[in-house]
Amino acid sequence: MTIPDPSLVPLRHDAFMLLALEEAVKAEALGEVPVGAVLVFEGKVVARAHNTRETQHDPLGHAELTALREGARQLGRWRLAGCTLYVTLEPCPMCAPALVQARVDRIVYGAMDPKLGAAGTVFNLVDRPEFNHRPEVIGGVCERQAQGILKRFFEARRNGIRDGGGK
Repeated sequence: MTIPDPSLVPLRHDAFMLLALEEAVKAEALGEVPVGAVLVFEGKVVARAHNTRETQHDPLGHAELTALREGARQLGRWRLAGCTLYVTLEPCPMCAPALVQARVDRIVYGAMDPKLGAAGTVFNLVDRPEFNHRPEVIGGVCERQAQGILKRFFEARRNGIRDGGGK
């Protein structure tokens, strides 16, 4: 069987976003804000991650940053050209520039972040004329599912229900 050239195959954004949603559910089970990320290179998942700020006591424990670190380790390079990052929530002002610095080709996110979205909703820190690299941004993939997980998590928090290591 011949494997088609990945550049000729339509991107399966929904399929990869479902994997990121699985990561978000893992974060939720730990009491973390349920955000998941998947890094894809040439049609293959090279890293999966979810938020770990609470459980790891790590202010940098965002799903996107963890996926970037693991992806760089797996690929043996920090420049992640050719990669697409799927994340369930629009990247924040910390993660968006990290994705630019890592040279990720594409950012695909589920839910917009109306408070801290930095890929076009509140700020646009990925498409600045000063940058020599500007990733493509696609929002709203599996948006309803991503919003649903976040809504459920924060409603439980407001009602005093806490899981895992969250505070």
